[in-house]
Amino acid sequence: MSNPLRGEVIRLYRNLLYLGREYPKGTTYFRERLKAAFMKNKDVTDPEKIKKLVDRGEFVIKELEALYFLRKYRAMKKRYYEPEH
Repeated sequence: MSNPLRGEVIRLYRNLLYLGREYPKGTTYFRERLKAAFMKNKDVTDPEKIKKLVDRGEFVIKELEALYFLRKYRAMKKRYYEPEH
């Protein structure tokens, strides 16, 4: 793997690992799945394929952030608004 892409992959892994701390099913579950996903693609050497995989990882980051924002929004709404029943 070339150096610039290696740095991107490591940065992506660290960002995902950081975001996984608040995962609903737990940190251990997230870490195991993350490691398995990265190990599955460890032998990929084509720069274009690596770039596509990194882009997919960036998409996962955005999805996780949306999940966390939605969870926080629901918690705040539950605290300050009456139930709608």
